[in-house]
Amino acid sequence: MRIFWIICGSLALALGVLGIALPLLPTTPLVLLAAFCYARGSERMHRWLLRNRVFGPMIRDWHAEGAISARARTLAVGTMGGVFAIGLALGLPWQALLFQGVAMGGAAIFILTRPLPKQGS
Repeated sequence: MRIFWIICGSLALALGVLGIALPLLPTTPLVLLAAFCYARGSERMHRWLLRNRVFGPMIRDWHAEGAISARARTLAVGTMGGVFAIGLALGLPWQALLFQGVAMGGAAIFILTRPLPKQGS
C-alpha cells in the first residue's frame, strides 16, 4: 500500500505543479491531496512537502485552520474569472458558459468562505 500512496501523492503533486500554469487544474487541492497521500506512504516525502517553501505554508495553514491565504485566493479566483472571460471571448455556447460559471462559482464561493491564516502562521 505504501507504493500506492506514494504514486498517488506524486501524481497529485505533479498535477498541482502543472496547475500553477494551467488554470483548469486546481493547485491547492492537488497539493493538499499529495500531502494526504504522502502522509500515508512516505514520512520522508511528507516532511519534504511540509518544508517546501512554496507548498509547505499552504499545507500548514490548511491543517492548522482550514485557511487559504489572500494571495492564493486572489490567484485562484482571478484565474477562474480569466478562464470565464476567455470562454465568453471565444463565443462558447450558453450551456458551456452556464456549466463553467456554476462550477467555478461554486469553487470560488468555497475558496472565499475559508478563513485567512492567522498572523504569524
